[in-house]
Amino acid sequence: MSIVGQIESLWRYPVKSMRGEELVEAFFGFSGVYGDRVFAFRSSGRPKGFPYLTGREHEQLLLYRPRFRDPDAAARPPDLAEAESIAPGLNPRFADPADLAVEVETPSGQVLAVDDPALMRMLAERIRSDHTLALLRSERAMTDCRPISLFSIQTVRQLGDELGTALDKRRFRANVYMDLGSAAGFSEDGFVGQTLRLGPKVVVSIVERDRRCKMITLDPDTAEASPDILRRITRAHGGMAGVYGAVLVEGAVRQGDDIELLG
Repeated sequence: MSIVGQIESLWRYPVKSMRGEELVEAFFGFSGVYGDRVFAFRSSGRPKGFPYLTGREHEQLLLYRPRFRDPDAAARPPDLAEAESIAPGLNPRFADPADLAVEVETPSGQVLAVDDPALMRMLAERIRSDHTLALLRSERAMTDCRPISLFSIQTVRQLGDELGTALDKRRFRANVYMDLGSAAGFSEDGFVGQTLRLGPKVVVSIVERDRRCKMITLDPDTAEASPDILRRITRAHGGMAGVYGAVLVEGAVRQGDDIELLG
């Protein structure tokens, strides 16, 4: 067992494909980061196996800013302390839906409830008229593949060097950005098949590399596309950057916590 780095930052995305929010502390459950991708919009024009409206089809989604109406209630499970105090440490329950109500600030500055029909109409304006939208809510984070995504800042820097420009880490929409110290970019690939401890308690099994898509080409502040980013990752790195993990032991993680390789 050895310390391989620290948590550089923690992120969650209350509405799938909309802007993320940085957290000082996050609760990692078996189904993902607490409050992550609780909501998503389903489009009738998408495949049944992946029905979500995303930035691939609606680039402007990235400019919508979701936030929980009650940040304290959305920070962690409501019975976390009590559950952990019961030997051998029980799994906490998910909050009631009312405690995880979300509102969305639109690019124009208007603030609407996530279930406001006006927001649905606004989003529908940029998709084909024969595609209808519906709001989905789930206690299980509606992630693409695995519950947790991890990305090192060393990989961000290396990709920037390869492209000759500074890259914003937010393009990669990870839950955990890791500072791996003097390690080279893409060092997180070496964690696949191993387990990491994040902070004092959370254990994550790193299961596979993250295959990237159009989302990383979109500037998080403007939604303008830079196709060269995906092209570079495809040609030089097999189309993959960052890694996916599955949570084995639940708990809270804070920015600055150590990352320990368990083997």
